[in-house]
Amino acid sequence: TILCLPRSLEYSQKNAILIPAATLGVGGMLVYWLRSRHTVKTIEMGDGWWGSGERPLKGKEDESIRPFKIETSDKEIEDLHRRLDQARFAPPLEGAAFHYGFNSIYLQKVVAYWRNQFDWRKQVEVLNKYPHFKTTIEGIDIHFIHVKPSYVPHGRAVQPLLMVHGWPGSFYEFYKIIPLLTEPAGHGLNEGDVVFEVICPSIPGYGFSEAPCQKGFDSIATARIFHKLMNRLGFKEYYLQGGDWGSRIITNMAQMLPQSVKGLHLNLVFVTTQGLRRMISVMLGAYVPWLVGLTKEDVKRTYPFIQKNIYTLLQESGYLHIQATKPDTAGCGLNDSPVGLAAYILEKFSTWTDKSFRHRDDGGLESKYSLEELLTNVMIYWVTSSIVSSMRYYKENISKDPTLSLDARVGVHVPTGIAAFPQEIAHAPRVWAKNIYKNIITYSYMPSGGHFAAFEEPKLLAKDIMHFVRKVEQL
Repeated sequence: TILCLPRSLEYSQKNAILIPAATLGVGGMLVYWLRSRHTVKTIEMGDGWWGSGERPLKGKEDESIRPFKIETSDKEIEDLHRRLDQARFAPPLEGAAFHYGFNSIYLQKVVAYWRNQFDWRKQVEVLNKYPHFKTTIEGIDIHFIHVKPSYVPHGRAVQPLLMVHGWPGSFYEFYKIIPLLTEPAGHGLNEGDVVFEVICPSIPGYGFSEAPCQKGFDSIATARIFHKLMNRLGFKEYYLQGGDWGSRIITNMAQMLPQSVKGLHLNLVFVTTQGLRRMISVMLGAYVPWLVGLTKEDVKRTYPFIQKNIYTLLQESGYLHIQATKPDTAGCGLNDSPVGLAAYILEKFSTWTDKSFRHRDDGGLESKYSLEELLTNVMIYWVTSSIVSSMRYYKENISKDPTLSLDARVGVHVPTGIAAFPQEIAHAPRVWAKNIYKNIITYSYMPSGGHFAAFEEPKLLAKDIMHFVRKVEQL
């Protein structure tokens, strides 16, 4: 017994060390596992070079912000008029309206207005009413407008808001909504303490932003460049808003640097994930919508499913297949003919604003917009020769399997607001959007409007953005 006493004491001392150590090790692994489950995945920021040739080995990129002014010339206008005068028109089928595309009888009216009444010099002055700038990022010049409120009431914080357009739009889409966001009190929107300074960049290859010279420029590269732009302007945190390509770009921005994004507001949600759950949701949604999280409004906008989500999309997506495969071929003709360019672009402003407009001989265009507004957007593409580079953006983003892309495997965890407009090309119910956007703060069924929300329904969109930001600021 006396001999065994030292041994038992030795074992006790070992256990006194080993058991707590083992417990600490297992506990640490458990904590690591639990934390890793809740770690927010992000898209790596990376870097890029989109200028001509090889990236310079020496010398730092010019990070200056340079004032920019849109200009025109007699030569530019004379060339446009000459091409409009030489336009050829093919007669439409009787009763075709806009079912075959842009009706050429109405197109002749548009061209006559463009040639004889539209004043590009006057519209250049309109475009220049907001401050324009350019800065060089990753080898290409990025164009943007930056509008600050002229007066900020005492106690109100100014929120930076980056707004991103899509195709076939431009920064000009936001000209109606900018004053509502920067001067809300002067436009009957004095509902709270939300005032914005608005930054609207042109996507590289669109309008006055330089086109990439290298292959592979996609929405993730754009997201990185726009983060760099906001950082260069001195912003550490900011809100984001967008539809169409703008929606995908700002979603990538939230996936890339969530710590910089205070909130994300979308007026179009891309729902690409499929699978068994989605199939069950679609099948049961028409009969027992409550069982799969659909509302009555979701049912109204989503069903009959084949007609609204397959047939209608096929009708409206022919352009997409061309641009995602051989954009340069079709782009040659559009870049050479202002009439062809106008028909190609304005047809989208017809049926994407309201699907029923395809039944009208004039495409319903002037019921929502003026010809002056529509042609100003077309002219931004024409004078910059940017239609081809804008079309290439589809090939860079869609030619690969979307389910294998980096952003398809990364959720969005920043506060998100969604404005669902009834005439949008496709409807994304909140329950489907939650598969991607994990922190939806507001989801609004908008009473009217379609794809070009800021251009068509600026007041409705401005109110929804303010409502969303107000809620985020109260969190």
